[in-house]
Amino acid sequence: MPIPMAVASFNKRVTNRLTRPFAAHVPGFAVVVHRGRSSGRLYRTPVNALHRDDAYLFVMTYGPDVDWVRNVEAAGECDIETRGRTVNLAEPRRFIDPHRRAMPPPVRIILRLIDVDEFMVMHTT
Repeated sequence: MPIPMAVASFNKRVTNRLTRPFAAHVPGFAVVVHRGRSSGRLYRTPVNALHRDDAYLFVMTYGPDVDWVRNVEAAGECDIETRGRTVNLAEPRRFIDPHRRAMPPPVRIILRLIDVDEFMVMHTT
């Protein structure tokens, strides 16, 4: 069960604005740059991300029914800003991992406590 949507709404309006400037430089975070499905507007959403080989793994903290996930899936690609560079990603694929095996042990503990087990993986282009 992801974090409640009331928290997601607050974070979208307040926390994301505060974290966006540094999320692209902090390990374990990235800024997903994506276009609105209907509006075509460009959005920048801070997310938890982990680099693995030629892919990036994203924690879907609020579940799959959030705008950035829907926009990325509709487009089939996005850019992310991470560690001071921009990376193009494609082939978004959602999955559930109840054991959170792809995450480092300390992150697994936190995700277990907040009951998050949904992820998205995308590959570099």
